[in-house]
Amino acid sequence: MRQPDTMQDTPLPPTDLPKVTLVVLTYNRREVVRQTVASLKALNEAWPIVVVDNGSTDGTAEALAADHPDITLVRCPRNLGAAGRNAGVDAVRTRYVAFCDDDTCWQPGALAQAAHILDLHPDVAVVNARILVGAANEEDPTCTLMSRSPLPSEGLPGHRLLGFMAGASVMRADAYRECGGYSPKLFIGGEEMLLAYDLAARNWAMVYCAGVVTRHDPSLLRDAVRRRSLLVRNAIWIAWMRLPARDAWRETRRAWRQAVVEGHPLTTLADTLRGMPWALWHRRVVPAPVRAMQRRLALAEPAREDGGGMEGERLA
Repeated sequence: MRQPDTMQDTPLPPTDLPKVTLVVLTYNRREVVRQTVASLKALNEAWPIVVVDNGSTDGTAEALAADHPDITLVRCPRNLGAAGRNAGVDAVRTRYVAFCDDDTCWQPGALAQAAHILDLHPDVAVVNARILVGAANEEDPTCTLMSRSPLPSEGLPGHRLLGFMAGASVMRADAYRECGGYSPKLFIGGEEMLLAYDLAARNWAMVYCAGVVTRHDPSLLRDAVRRRSLLVRNAIWIAWMRLPARDAWRETRRAWRQAVVEGHPLTTLADTLRGMPWALWHRRVVPAPVRAMQRRLALAEPAREDGGGMEGERLA
């Protein structure tokens, strides 16, 4: 799964480290990520930290190397989008990996609790945290949606999901690698859905645990229109990669309506059509139990929309 064009500044940590490694993904937000890493270290919980600099041009890597020589710094020569996390996981030597964006920070005790949950439940691959947003510590709307998941959760430590939020999840590193991590083709925007389908197809469970908490201070500088367009494009691609034709058409119609409402139909249409041959080439329909979960979610949330989450992720 190693990205062929990434390099590490510091040696890999030894294998006798704690159960969780933090992987932080950043791009051109030097001061924000410097503060995030400082906050993570201030937890005093001795978790190894890997920072993936996703091809920044603002001196992010140099600043981190100077400020924090004890972390593992992975430099990507260009922006790989969400797939930059794959390079971070390549540097992980612990059983579990906790993902963190450059504007999020895990709260005290959260990672120890997530590791304990994963220790006790070997069928769970992903623990999705509760996200508190901004100075007001408001619950992210996607977390509210997750807490109402209609999927059966008997025997699980939280609400069963068919999806998760990339920057607020703790995963089994082996399960992540088993599924190949994030697809570089998707770049960013709903990329979790493809990985979630592939985890579920391998009988891994994903759960929302409100007692595991992270904070998010969202940036105002992101290109919201481009991100929304990528969310729609990726939703259509992923539907045709993993769902039966009937369900794929339903998801396509839903996503297309969203593009029209948001005012980017032509750009999204062109982008989507260019990638459809790739999506169909990688088509592998998920097993019946996963399809049943997807349909149950679709029926329970007929009016759902992408958005509200850290990167517009949704439950299904």
